[in-house]
Amino acid sequence: MTNIPHSPYVLTADVGGSHITTAICNIEENIILDETIARVDVSSRDTADHIFNAWETSFKRSLESGNHSISGLGIAMPGPFDYENGISYITGLNKFDAIYKMDIRHKLAEMLAIDPSIIQFRNDAEAAIAGEVWADFGKEYNNIIGVTLGTGFGSAHYLNGLTKDVNWGSEPFGSSIADDYMSTRWFLKRYNELTGNRVNEVKDLYLMAPYDAVVTGIFHEFGENLGYFLSKKIDELNPELLILCGNITRSSDLFLPVLRERIMPLPIKLARLGENAALFGVASLFEPVQ
Repeated sequence: MTNIPHSPYVLTADVGGSHITTAICNIEENIILDETIARVDVSSRDTADHIFNAWETSFKRSLESGNHSISGLGIAMPGPFDYENGISYITGLNKFDAIYKMDIRHKLAEMLAIDPSIIQFRNDAEAAIAGEVWADFGKEYNNIIGVTLGTGFGSAHYLNGLTKDVNWGSEPFGSSIADDYMSTRWFLKRYNELTGNRVNEVKDLYLMAPYDAVVTGIFHEFGENLGYFLSKKIDELNPELLILCGNITRSSDLFLPVLRERIMPLPIKLARLGENAALFGVASLFEPVQ
């Protein structure tokens, strides 16, 4: 399907380690067309052919469901990635090794028969936070910080219309870096350290919390760590709002009170768009400059 330069429809994608989600967004109305949402499972540890075949399946399902000519394609990708040139530099992380140093932009352009120049990439954490801002919170605030709490610790700063990845996860914290403390693996590691037992997900700990003081303490410690880290950023950036995104926020009732105490009086909002946030975030790259 070829692109129409002035079409309000943008094809979007959120690339994860276990699946890809795609949809068409109308950037004039700031809406995702529900009938075009497609999700295809694919392991990031698979071969390049399997990965690209799954992506192609998802893209084409979205395009065929919507039957709209698109003016752009926006992709939310994890890093390290050359977002300007569309080249993956992910290696040694047990994911996407098969597409290391591949020119993803031209591969997708060939796959979908579109001009490479209309394809744009964005860091996945930055995209999720940018989506929340573009579709919702940016109407009320001009200076926002956001973090994604999940398999990794993502972060971005929105200031006067522009959202940028700030990569706080790579900064020193504790005995290593912030990503090691503000992510799913910290919860699993900490529980194992304190009990000798293992769980697979933060969700497992959340379900145990009402009956287990050790687990409750772990969530409390997480809130303390996050609050201590963010308080320094708040002093530097003086934001009007903190947005929390990611799967760990589903357990926010167990750590949010502690976090609020640490960073008062800054308001905290939980993300409202769920998995659609990153799709909105890459769609916003195509919004006309006012």
